[in-house]
Amino acid sequence: MGSAYIFVAAQSQSQPMGWSLILDLLIGTGAGFLIAWALTRHSRRITREHGVELIEVARREAAVAAEEMKQRAEAEIASRRAEANRDLDRRSIEVDLKLREMRSHEEFLGRLDLQLDQRREQLNREAAALRQARDAMRTMARTLRQRLEGLSKLEGADIQKALREEVLRECEDELRVLRRETLARSEQDLQAEAKRILIAAMQRLASKPNNDITATIVHLPTEEMKGRIIGREGRNIKAFEAATGVTLLIDESPQLVLISSFDPVRREVARAALEGLVKDGRIHPASIEEFVKRAQDEIDLTTQQAGEEAVQKLGVNGLHPELVRLLGRLKYRFSYSQNALDHSIEVGFLASMVASELGLDPSIAKRAGLLHDVGKGVESDYEGSHAHIGAEFAKRNGESPVVVNAIAAHHAEVNAESIYAGLVILADTVSAVRPGARAESMTSYLQRLERLEKLAMSMEGVHLAYAIQAGREIRVVVAPQQVSDERAREIAKELRRRIEEELQYPSTIKITVIRESRFSETAT
Repeated sequence: MGSAYIFVAAQSQSQPMGWSLILDLLIGTGAGFLIAWALTRHSRRITREHGVELIEVARREAAVAAEEMKQRAEAEIASRRAEANRDLDRRSIEVDLKLREMRSHEEFLGRLDLQLDQRREQLNREAAALRQARDAMRTMARTLRQRLEGLSKLEGADIQKALREEVLRECEDELRVLRRETLARSEQDLQAEAKRILIAAMQRLASKPNNDITATIVHLPTEEMKGRIIGREGRNIKAFEAATGVTLLIDESPQLVLISSFDPVRREVARAALEGLVKDGRIHPASIEEFVKRAQDEIDLTTQQAGEEAVQKLGVNGLHPELVRLLGRLKYRFSYSQNALDHSIEVGFLASMVASELGLDPSIAKRAGLLHDVGKGVESDYEGSHAHIGAEFAKRNGESPVVVNAIAAHHAEVNAESIYAGLVILADTVSAVRPGARAESMTSYLQRLERLEKLAMSMEGVHLAYAIQAGREIRVVVAPQQVSDERAREIAKELRRRIEEELQYPSTIKITVIRESRFSETAT
């Protein structure tokens, strides 16, 4: 505006100018100012609206970032919860193993107690025999003295004849005692040598304890996966059970599915197939059949490799491929929680060690021990016991008659024709009964104790019955008013007979019948 005034002033000095021109200049200047002001205000409004948009975009981006952080936090929490559940399952399994070890130690202490009782009874019998021998010697001395007193009245020939007969009787008695002592000493030497050989073989073989295998647990990444496994109207779970032959148990346990089946091979196929389906994410009847077929092929390859590893571990040569395949199938078989393949390898090692101690061929014993349970790997289409089926397969695949007989006779179904069959029977027994080999489930353990106590309580005159020392001993308390000492002895014998006929139990059971009378008075 200052320049406009200068211009107007200059014009007024140079030449006269009309008021209309001045007014036009002023109006133009004001209009320019208004236009500049309007443009400035418009730019400010646009800048303000752009700032509001930027703030809204930033707010939305912050909300998206917060949601992503929340989802990551939830995923991490779920992962940690699943890890905690797996750790809890592992710890529960470890606690179960500890309980089995404690039960095994308890049974071992029970056997030691039984051995001490047997040793005490043996010492008592020996002491009684010594007392009886001492009394017999005293009686013999008195008889001899009386006889000598009678001989003093006889003639020389009669005395010689009587002395000769006496010496012959004494020699016969001494020879009889000497023969009995020699036989007893020989039997003790044989037992000691047998124990030494077995202990030496068992100490050379380090075996791991077996776990109780009854079902298979599969962990799921999310809880939503259970619904996908079940499928619409249960079609997926039905297709899976039909393809694998197992039962899927889906309960409220978080992110866990239980696979149940009596056939461990089917259970392993189902486990591998289900884990593949969960990892893939596509669960429908067609993919189920595909993954089950793939799992079956993997299990077949695994069993073949397991059989070859067992053969290589024992160093057995020239074994037919069909027998190797059957050995590999034992990897998924269990007998009272003891793995059948590990048991066969252990029997092979034990049989070869004992054969080496006895100066026999360890390779034959090792071969027979490894193959003794091969019949358990044969499919159910064949009838007969696993010992008979295994012997037939071994014979069909070129095994020697000694090995075939050892396989067939290891459960005494046929007569043993060689000492190698006896070695396999011995090694099989040692591997099965060693501590930790075949763990007994807590349910069957409690049921056995309960049956033992009920059997004792069912007898007339029994007041109380307690099964102690892990079922190795039962103590029976009878009512003294109803049961005499002679009847108490009969109850012990009858209970022993009924236990042998009606119950199945490991080792031995000691029966103690207690008849106690107490009389008390109070003096006032």
